[in-house]
Amino acid sequence: MNTWLMASLWVGLALAAALISVRLGISVALTEIMVGAIGGNYLGLHMVPWVEFLAGFGAVLLTFLAGAEVNPSDLKNKFKETVLIGFVAFLFPFLGAFAFAYYIAGWALDASLIAGIALSTTSVAVVYAVMVETGLNETELGKIILAACFVNDLGTVVALGIFFANYDWWLAAFLIISVVVIALTPVMTRWFFEKFGNQVSQMEIKFIFLLLFGLGGLALKANSEAVLPAYLLGLAVANIFMQRKEIMLKLRTLAFAMLTPFYFLKAGLFVSFPAVVAGFGLIIALLLVKMVTKFFGVWPLTKAFKFTSRDGMYTTLLMSTGLTFGTISALFGLSHNLINQSQYTILVTVVVGSAVVPTLIAQAFFRPEVEEKSKGLQEAPSSSRS
Repeated sequence: MNTWLMASLWVGLALAAALISVRLGISVALTEIMVGAIGGNYLGLHMVPWVEFLAGFGAVLLTFLAGAEVNPSDLKNKFKETVLIGFVAFLFPFLGAFAFAYYIAGWALDASLIAGIALSTTSVAVVYAVMVETGLNETELGKIILAACFVNDLGTVVALGIFFANYDWWLAAFLIISVVVIALTPVMTRWFFEKFGNQVSQMEIKFIFLLLFGLGGLALKANSEAVLPAYLLGLAVANIFMQRKEIMLKLRTLAFAMLTPFYFLKAGLFVSFPAVVAGFGLIIALLLVKMVTKFFGVWPLTKAFKFTSRDGMYTTLLMSTGLTFGTISALFGLSHNLINQSQYTILVTVVVGSAVVPTLIAQAFFRPEVEEKSKGLQEAPSSSRS
C-alpha cells in the first residue's frame, strides 16, 4: 500500500466535500459523510490504521471544542429552561427510538439501545453554525438553545457510558481520575497558559492534547469511548477559552482542516447504498420517530416558558437536529459489534436526515428576526420590574 497515494485520496475527497459544501451552502460535515459514502461504495475507499487514529482524534477534538463553545454563565442564567429542554430533548427520542427499534423493527436489545442513543442527540455543530450565521448566538433565545444542546448531548454521553461501559476497576479508576482531572483542569490550564503560553512550540495545544489523550486512553480501558470525557473537559476550560480566543482558533483550524474530515469521511465510508434502498421505509419511520418525540418533548416546555409560537417551533426544530454525536454513537455500536452494517447504515442515514430536514424547515418558516430578539431583550428588564 502506498501511504502517500492513499492520503491523497482521503484529502482529495475532503477537499471535494468542502467545495460541494460551499457551492450548495450546507454543512461541510454533511457533504463529507456523503462523499465518504460515495468513496466507500464506488472508489474502493477503505480503512487503514493511521486513518482510524486521525478519525478518532478528530471526533475527540470536535467534542472537546463543542464543550468549550458553551458559555457556563448561560447555563446558570437560564438553568431551568436549558436543563429541562435539554433533558426532555434527550429522554423522549431515546425512549421512542429504542421502543420502535426493539418492539416494531425487531432489533436486538443492544442494537435498540444504540438506536435510542444515536437518535436522541442534538447537533451542536449544526445548531452553532446556524446561530452564528443568523446572529442569534448573541440573543437570549440563541443562548438558551445552545446551552440546551449541551444538556441534551450530555445525556447521550452519559447513556452511552451507563449501558456499555465495563463495570470493573478500570471504570472506577476512569471515573475517579476524570473527576479529579476535570475539577483541577481550570486552575492547571490557566496557570500553564500564563506560564508557558505564546511560544513558537505551541505548548498550550500540547497541554490540551495531553489531557485528551490521557483521559481518552482511560476511557478505552473502561470499554467506553474517548469522546466521553472530552465534552466535560471542554466545558471546564470554556471560560478560559473565552479569554484566550486565539487558542480556540488554532484548535478549530487544526480540527476542521486536518482531523474532522477523516472522521466524517469514515462515518460515510460504512454507509451501504444497497442497505439504504432496502431499509428506506425504516429510515423514514425512524426519522419521523425522532422528530415527533422531540416535538412532544420540547414544544410543550417552550409554551410553559412563555416562548412565542414562532420561537417555540424554531427551538423545537433545532433541537431535533442530529449529526456528530449520532454518528459517534452509531460508530461505537458498529465497532463494538452491537449493530451490523445494515443497521449502522440506517442509523447514519436517519442522523444525516435529521441534520438536514429540521434545519431547512426552521430556517425557511420559523427563523426569528434578530432585531426583534434584541428589542425584546432590551424591554425584558423593564417589564419584569413593573
